[in-house]
Amino acid sequence: MEPQVAIELGRQAIWTALLIGSPVLLAGMIVGLVIGLIQALTQVQEQTVSFVPKIAAMMLVLSFVLPWLIAVLVDYSTHLIATIPETL
Repeated sequence: MEPQVAIELGRQAIWTALLIGSPVLLAGMIVGLVIGLIQALTQVQEQTVSFVPKIAAMMLVLSFVLPWLIAVLVDYSTHLIATIPETL
């Protein structure tokens, strides 16, 4: 296997991981930012207040994007397995 092929496989793996993780992480970040802003405005500095809404939002987003995430993983896996003979 040539170094360029290994680099390309690594790049594709990182890009796929970013695509899969980004919707859930962005939802958690946005909800955390909103809850943090509300806590700053109301001067309620309780750390556990933001935990439940973030988890709920992340689970909600995950339930909506799960079919797309599975499709991305299946496409990536199919492409990776199909190109095994060419890379060796």
